[in-house]
Amino acid sequence: MVSRAASFLLLADNRASFEIEGERPPRNRLERWGRAVVQAGKHALTLEEIVRLHGVLLEDIRLVHPGLRPDGVFLGERDHENNPLPEFIGARPDDLNSLMKGLIDANARMRDDGIDAVLQAASTAFGFVYVHPLQDGNGRLHRCLIHHVLAERKFTPPGMVFPVSSVMLDRIDDYRNTLQSHSRPLMDFIGWKPTADRNVEVLNDTADLYRYFDCTDEAEFLYQCVKRTVEHDLPHEIDYLRRHDEARRKIMDTVEMPDRLADRSASVHPAEQGRASQEKKRTRIPEANGR
Repeated sequence: MVSRAASFLLLADNRASFEIEGERPPRNRLERWGRAVVQAGKHALTLEEIVRLHGVLLEDIRLVHPGLRPDGVFLGERDHENNPLPEFIGARPDDLNSLMKGLIDANARMRDDGIDAVLQAASTAFGFVYVHPLQDGNGRLHRCLIHHVLAERKFTPPGMVFPVSSVMLDRIDDYRNTLQSHSRPLMDFIGWKPTADRNVEVLNDTADLYRYFDCTDEAEFLYQCVKRTVEHDLPHEIDYLRRHDEARRKIMDTVEMPDRLADRSASVHPAEQGRASQEKKRTRIPEANGR
């Protein structure tokens, strides 16, 4: 039952992770990324592993540089002439190798010293997204790193993925506020200019702004996400599956029908509060007749 619940939650988490970025990918891409996420923690976190995950994430590499980006990156809007109006600027390309080595080394030290797994996950994952080392996919890989740390530290049972992205999507304003509480103040200390290709170029030494940060807000937010998963999402999904199986059994005891139709009849969305949808009410008799 827990394994089935984990499978449903994994798919929901993958979908939520893309939706946070404003994307609705096809199911095959969700499943491909899900296969990568479920392997979290099985390989040591290295730059090579991050690049490998980046390759899994990208559907088409023709327009995106794989691995560490060779240029600047910013989040924000553009003016009417397409010039950047950044709300956040990632680390300089020249600093990426040093920053990523520091992040990966720090993650290994926290693991070896037995630092609380959620604290380690917050420090590593949010540190990664603040550096923003890739041209694309930083947010999804940031959330994948949470899964990686929790799985590697055996915080989650084997094969189980905490649907942190689903919780973050439900609490999207809190998630953005947590990110911006660190990223917005940085802009006062970053000198930059627009480039000829409408990107940004950082003009001053900013490496330490990304190397050291107060992770308190991020850790508290991640603890809240984990707490909701443990106390609500996973028990709720298991309870739903138990009710589904019981309803399916009673249907099969009453009317002989193909498994597919029994599953459809028993599948009532929790939001419907136990009431069959109007479509199921209309089709219940034909389904019972095997049509």
